[in-house]
Amino acid sequence: MCRYLSKYALIFLFLALSGLIFLLRNIHTVENWNCHTISALYQLQSRIQSSLVPSYLPTFHHNRTFCAHLGQKPFPEDELEERYLLDSIVWPGPPPGSTTTGLRQTSDPVHSLFAILPTKGRREWHVGEELEALVQMHDFQGRPKHYGGDFLLARLHSPELGAGVAGKVLDHRNGFYSAMFPLLWVGSAQVEITLVHSSEAVAVLRRLREERPDRVFFKSLFRLGFLSETTVCNMCLPSDQQPLCNYTDLYTGEPWYCYKPKMLSCDTRINHAKGGYLKHLITNKEALLFQSGVNIKVRIHASGPDRINVLPPRKVEVENSSVNPEPGKLASSGYFYEDSWRSLSGVTMRPFNDSSAITQCLKNKVINMYGDSTVRQWFEYLIELVPGLKEFNLHSPKNVGPFMAVDSIHNILLKYRCHGPPIRFSTVLSSELRYVSNELDGLSGGPNTVVVLSVWAHFSTFPVEVYIRRLRHIRRSLVRLLDRAPGTLIVIRSGNLQALDQEVSLFNSDWYSLQLDEVLRSMFRGLNVLLVDAWQMSLAHHLPHALHPPQVIVKNMIDMLLSYVCP
Repeated sequence: MCRYLSKYALIFLFLALSGLIFLLRNIHTVENWNCHTISALYQLQSRIQSSLVPSYLPTFHHNRTFCAHLGQKPFPEDELEERYLLDSIVWPGPPPGSTTTGLRQTSDPVHSLFAILPTKGRREWHVGEELEALVQMHDFQGRPKHYGGDFLLARLHSPELGAGVAGKVLDHRNGFYSAMFPLLWVGSAQVEITLVHSSEAVAVLRRLREERPDRVFFKSLFRLGFLSETTVCNMCLPSDQQPLCNYTDLYTGEPWYCYKPKMLSCDTRINHAKGGYLKHLITNKEALLFQSGVNIKVRIHASGPDRINVLPPRKVEVENSSVNPEPGKLASSGYFYEDSWRSLSGVTMRPFNDSSAITQCLKNKVINMYGDSTVRQWFEYLIELVPGLKEFNLHSPKNVGPFMAVDSIHNILLKYRCHGPPIRFSTVLSSELRYVSNELDGLSGGPNTVVVLSVWAHFSTFPVEVYIRRLRHIRRSLVRLLDRAPGTLIVIRSGNLQALDQEVSLFNSDWYSLQLDEVLRSMFRGLNVLLVDAWQMSLAHHLPHALHPPQVIVKNMIDMLLSYVCP
């Protein structure tokens, strides 16, 4: 019996030693097997956590300087330009203490009025002259306001003629505003004044821009094998809460950060996406300043007639009922007449009403479009209108890109790529995140190259310094491109007006867009670039404002672009 037991003991001992040796020789394989087992469980946990990302958002310290001055240290001349640009868009605010007043003391479009002023004592207006309307703001109790800062839009239009032009609003900072209009067509012209935001609402928007650049948050997915994690990302994240992954661009110094995953390294990031919008950013009292139909984009009525009849130019015989006068002090970029945009910037607008005309214009051209979805809309318009432009399937996510279309017969190449972060698209692969300035540095350029830029809509939640820095990098790249290939055509699409409610106002208000638009125009003034003035087009036209303008406005924008390409 003992002999059999000792025999089995030797066998068990042999098996145990063999197992130990096998384990030691294959320890990495076993660890990997265990990791994959754990990963499957952790992946489920991570998916649950990623769906709850808003609940795990960091506490943001309201430090405006921290966010505005990330990235490379600017040169002294850049700092000087930045101060000039910020000074140029300073907006008059309500007097101290008035921001805490109730709704009844704020600007009310219903109680406010405007009146058309006579010209040199006469109520007679001619083409080539200017029209002035005086606006007086009142509060909800009907009392006149004695300070400025309201955001007003002004338009002169004629529904019968399909005509319209943007007006210029001057704030006298005492509750009175002047709306100035160039008179550009013969016939009826009606004044329209709209309160977009009260001065008290603008003060709230300004505070949010400076103190809450995190109100739109982003996220990235990190993955290695079966293990995945999702973390919050942004241009400025507090580094005192958990470790950061630094994705600052090596060439431009544009900053971007994500919180480091708990179990993965920073180089396992596979995509970028919009995470969402923060809620409860304003108090209940402040929310009253943003009410659709009450104090967001509500028209102000006239105290008397709101329309005039424009006569032909004085002592000048003209054949057409619409003329192009010499640019006056209002310097409008153009106007609509019979629903067609007529440029006042010196370029002759050509209508491109059929696909053959567009094809002939773009023949042998490479058109590179960079920016947000407002220029992607141009890409989509062209491939829909021109049958010969066949979209090449790059298997890119819908509405994200990159996209490419080719007309091999006429040697046309049309490309679109979104700009680098911040970009509020659904999901962009990390490998496809490109900064516009870097893309421009990779272009050969030349007389058959067209570059179209639209960079504005995704910067509204950040301090203006962030936008200035981005445009500065793009401008430097454009200067380099034009130096090595002077014949390259550069076209910039400005921002445009959009539909607003309370939520949209806090993130993408027209007031934010207006401030960015003024910066863009100043920074590219004097450079050999051309502008498609989407702002004045969307303001002058009678159709409702929309982030992606209706087809008739896009058609006029494309006509303007093609008129630049084929003058």
